[in-house]
Amino acid sequence: MSARPALVCLGLCAALCAVAEPVEFNRDIRPILSDNCFACHGHDASHRKAKLRLDVRADALAKEAFVPGKPEASELVKRLFLTDPDEVMPPPESHKTLSKEQKELLRRWVAEGATYQNHWSYDLPAKAAAPTVDTAIDTLVEARLRAKGLRPVGEADRRTLARRLHLDLLGLPPTPEVVDAFVADRAPDAYARLVERLLASPHYGERMAQGWLDVVRYADTIGYHSDTPRNVWPYRDYVIRSFNQNKRFDRFTLEQVAGDLLPDTDVESKVGSGFNRLLLTTEEGGAQAKDYQQRMLTDRVRAIGAAWLGQTTGCAQCHDHKFDPFTQRDFYALGAFFADIHEPDIGRREEGMLVVTPADERRLAELAAAVNRARQALESALGGLGAELAAWEKEAIEDLAPAVPPAAPKAKAKGKAKSPDAALAAKAPAILQKPAAKRSAAEQSTLRDYLLSLHPEALKSQRDAVAAAQREHDAFRAGLPKSLVTTKAAVVRTVRILPRGNWMDESGEVVKAAFPHYLPQPKLDGRTPNRLDLARWLVSRENPLTARVTMNRLWMQFFGTALSKNPGDLGAQGELPPNQALLDWLAVEFMDSGWDVKHMVRLIVSSRAYRRASATPAELATSDPFNRELARQSPYRLDAELVRDNALAIAGLLVPKVGGPSVKPYQPDRYWENLNFPVRTYAADQGESQYRRGLYVWWQRTFLHPSLLAFDAPSREEACTDRTRSNIPQQALVLLNDPTYVEAARAFAGRTLATAGNDEQRLTWAWRQALQRTPEASELATLRQVLAERRKSYLADPAAAQAFLKVGLTPPPTTVAPAELAAWTHVTRVLLNLHETITRE
Repeated sequence: MSARPALVCLGLCAALCAVAEPVEFNRDIRPILSDNCFACHGHDASHRKAKLRLDVRADALAKEAFVPGKPEASELVKRLFLTDPDEVMPPPESHKTLSKEQKELLRRWVAEGATYQNHWSYDLPAKAAAPTVDTAIDTLVEARLRAKGLRPVGEADRRTLARRLHLDLLGLPPTPEVVDAFVADRAPDAYARLVERLLASPHYGERMAQGWLDVVRYADTIGYHSDTPRNVWPYRDYVIRSFNQNKRFDRFTLEQVAGDLLPDTDVESKVGSGFNRLLLTTEEGGAQAKDYQQRMLTDRVRAIGAAWLGQTTGCAQCHDHKFDPFTQRDFYALGAFFADIHEPDIGRREEGMLVVTPADERRLAELAAAVNRARQALESALGGLGAELAAWEKEAIEDLAPAVPPAAPKAKAKGKAKSPDAALAAKAPAILQKPAAKRSAAEQSTLRDYLLSLHPEALKSQRDAVAAAQREHDAFRAGLPKSLVTTKAAVVRTVRILPRGNWMDESGEVVKAAFPHYLPQPKLDGRTPNRLDLARWLVSRENPLTARVTMNRLWMQFFGTALSKNPGDLGAQGELPPNQALLDWLAVEFMDSGWDVKHMVRLIVSSRAYRRASATPAELATSDPFNRELARQSPYRLDAELVRDNALAIAGLLVPKVGGPSVKPYQPDRYWENLNFPVRTYAADQGESQYRRGLYVWWQRTFLHPSLLAFDAPSREEACTDRTRSNIPQQALVLLNDPTYVEAARAFAGRTLATAGNDEQRLTWAWRQALQRTPEASELATLRQVLAERRKSYLADPAAAQAFLKVGLTPPPTTVAPAELAAWTHVTRVLLNLHETITRE
């Protein structure tokens, strides 16, 4: 039999099996009803038509929408096949239509009994049987492939595996030497040892943090109106450190949602509680406090929904969810958990809590002790000035003429200076008018400082020593990092259900903090829960969502697509995972492991499914074009930050320092010209900050760095669970013309020219640096042609070569002729721009 008839037979067999397979509500029917019917016949009572609910079986049967076993007697089934626009369902004005196949599927389902199921993600996950934990992923993937009649592709070559692992676990390319060593290492545990080495790298935490920062909408600025800076970068370091230390995900959750309420709260957990402060805020003078109070509440509900629950909670701000059981009451009750956070509704945020290391604490204590010693020396010297101070006080009282307002005492022209301290001068008159016996200790101290300010020569050396010690202390303290953290307010704000989400309508019912009604409820013994209860509930074994949501996102990092393809929505409008057994196994294993993230990463990247090649045989291209059944791996373009990281790493410019404040790489002039209140200019960093990883780039929400924007980085005004991956011409223009990439290409060219050999040997060396493989003959020929053309051009126009080499801060090597360096820079620009270079594979 030829290959084509065999494939046709295989396809017919699959089709016949599909027909014979019973209709399943969650897999086959719920998506049809959710897309076409639930908006008018679902959860939202205020928009429900004909008093008919199709999301609840008993209600649908009571209205005879479905008559089990009798599709011809079922009103909904009959109306699907009508042509009268006044009778057909869905109605024409809904702009929704069902295909012939969907109508027949509904008819079959009713004929088979119209059986409903609970929504899959609201039932607790169960662990499918598997021989061992280490083989469970492949057992479940391959069982599904057999059921679908699909054959998986083989394992990727070792060069691909090394590159894939480095990009997935570190976000950085391996060196050719590392790849060569792995290829040569034929020991059975070579792959496992490579995995462990990468998991132990400090750059692992950076790679893992990137996705989490998207989900929690981390940014360096407030977002609204003037979009001014705020102190939050220590939170980013906290996230990196948590992944590197393999902090258990349940503790990670507790610290972020309620770190300030933990019995063992410390600096680490308080910095983690900065999650609650990452929302958008405003400093606009005309803003209404109650408006922004509600905006912040709703922002936090959406963030919890995205990060932990996989629920699209936002629409319930105004009405009950149209597709999921999440009600408007659930929305505001969930928001009420955050009504205890101490913060201004509008206006500038506070500086934040000092975030210090033990060494910082010791230095701060040393400087504080130096200030105290200087003050004690001054106090000792002041003991001998009793008579002088009394005389100076008498003079000051005499200077207070009745006609002079108390805030402006006169000072004698002779023998005494006018106080240079306006604050002291303003306070002193009222104190001077009090009898000495009635002055407080603070007032006596203020008066003494005022009198001394009028006689600057008195005890000058001691006073100068105090001032110098205080300046040193204050300067050191000012340079220490600060971070916005959560603190509990003395008075909890009142939360109401807002009719239609209108913050000016306060007629709605007051609600207290409560958990979504359709999910398992914790035992509270009648008390109102707080944020710590919420955090514990999120990571409880009884919550069916959090472990699934987290594993669904983790799978997406290693396969390009999540098991349920919309990681932000595991509700009715989300997708039933093609391999639900796999997602549920991962969720339960995650909890069984003690919420151990590295354990789950290790299991995934060690699986045969992960190690497969990404080649797509014709059979798979036809039967599973989007690789939902995991018969192969999926190549995809690197995220924006990683595109930059790879260019800098290949060029030899990357500064691998982990953590620290945000950095400002090159950016077009006047890009910030519309940032007002205050007007700002962008000053690109000098030195090593220019070459830090993209993770640390300053995240200006309203004016995101343009090269990151070109590669689909989100503004983080909202939680982002899945980035877009576009392929547009602007991306090539960024790689060719952005100063970061031009400078990287020039540095890469300098590295290449520093190696020994002829043109072909150097071209091969450069190709291996970028792609960790040897170029094919055709590829090498193309590079030779580029090099020859650019050499000729720059030799004919030396001025153009000189101008081209001025881009960037790194000085070009002086041992290479400008025309030669410029020509090679064009070659390395090509290498940095290759699709393969910026593709994770």
